[in-house]
Amino acid sequence: MPHIQRLAEVFVELADTLIDNFDVVDFLQTLTERCVELLEADASGLMLTDQRGGLQVIAATLDRARALELFELQVQEGPCLESFTTGEAITNVELTEAEALTRWPVFAPAAVEAGFRTTHALPMRLRGRVLGALNLFNDRQVHLEQTDLAVGQALADVATIGLLHQRTTHEQSVLAEQLQHALHSRILVEQAKGALAASAGINVNEAFTRMRAHARANNLTLTTVATSVVDGSISRDALVPR
Repeated sequence: MPHIQRLAEVFVELADTLIDNFDVVDFLQTLTERCVELLEADASGLMLTDQRGGLQVIAATLDRARALELFELQVQEGPCLESFTTGEAITNVELTEAEALTRWPVFAPAAVEAGFRTTHALPMRLRGRVLGALNLFNDRQVHLEQTDLAVGQALADVATIGLLHQRTTHEQSVLAEQLQHALHSRILVEQAKGALAASAGINVNEAFTRMRAHARANNLTLTTVATSVVDGSISRDALVPR
């Protein structure tokens, strides 16, 4: 069991995802490094789902672990893929034993060739949502106790919560920007309608119809046309229906 003070420090470190310069790759690289440190693994790798639902290798502590993770995706078998698909932890698998060779006939020999003897995979999940999976590798046969596995899963879980929180915050920020832009555009259009109606001697509904027709005919946005009306760079004659 890792020292309680160091464990607390790592949890605080992984919980801080709302910093201005948050970098998801650096964050997940830190997660793999802390798992190696706290669980006495020799290497760790992490796969995360992309927007299309496929897995991508995001972080690894050693080049041979990264290469093995990429190979796992290529052959579509191995602990990370299985953990991601099932949402369950896969622990204490001895890669040289018959069970592993039957379970992953292509991956297991490749892992042994890369110098690994034991593997564990922990899902990055929150309730029913699985974002990816974390792989741990040992160069020798190592049996992790339930307390160690619980620590590893807790680290994966707190990182997952942080990622989802950061994504939600980012999405809300983008939405707020989009709404603000839409509001600004609408105000600009209303101003343009009033200006065109006054200068052309027409009502605001007709002014809007002319602006929209001009925008569509010239492959412009309505906001662009409205801006041109307000700043006077387009004449009212240009907006007369042909």
